[in-house]
Amino acid sequence: MIAFLKGRLAHKSPTTLLIDVNGVGYEVHISLHTYSALGSSEQIQLHTYLQIREDAHLLFGFADVKEKELFMQLISVQGIGANTARTILSYVSPDELKRAIIAGDVASVQRIKGIGPKTAQRMIIELKDKLLKSHPETLDLGEMAYNNVREEALLALVTLGFPKAQMEKTINQLLARADAPQTVEALIKQILRSV
Repeated sequence: MIAFLKGRLAHKSPTTLLIDVNGVGYEVHISLHTYSALGSSEQIQLHTYLQIREDAHLLFGFADVKEKELFMQLISVQGIGANTARTILSYVSPDELKRAIIAGDVASVQRIKGIGPKTAQRMIIELKDKLLKSHPETLDLGEMAYNNVREEALLALVTLGFPKAQMEKTINQLLARADAPQTVEALIKQILRSV
């Protein structure tokens, strides 16, 4: 297994790098996150993952260990291969993805190209507990509370017979204000008074 590469950057594109390591050129597949993190450095070090298939040996590179760890967790989910995991990490930063998974935010995960509702739910179910154990610093209690208030209020209003799309819009508008209600009850009461 090739754990990392350290050498001179010979060529850089948004999806691949060529790294000259003592005269040997390695082609490394990268995410847009890694592409941005590298900047204009000529001497680089990438953490890598080597995927061995029948038809190819592919090397994936990451600017930091945390992105590599998240990549490894993503490919452990059924239905997510290495290229899909790289695409996911190109759409959102590792921290944003971790927050969405920990918060159970299916809608945010589903916005990623190639991720349908079933895959998004499977990712959340399989990775939420692992991420909470391995990355407790990612847990933003304020953001999770915001998402819980939003989801619970929406569920209650839809159950009462209000149209979901209209309620989502109203809730988002209220929560975006500086004096946004902090509890589910206060949010629902405010909406019921305005309807």
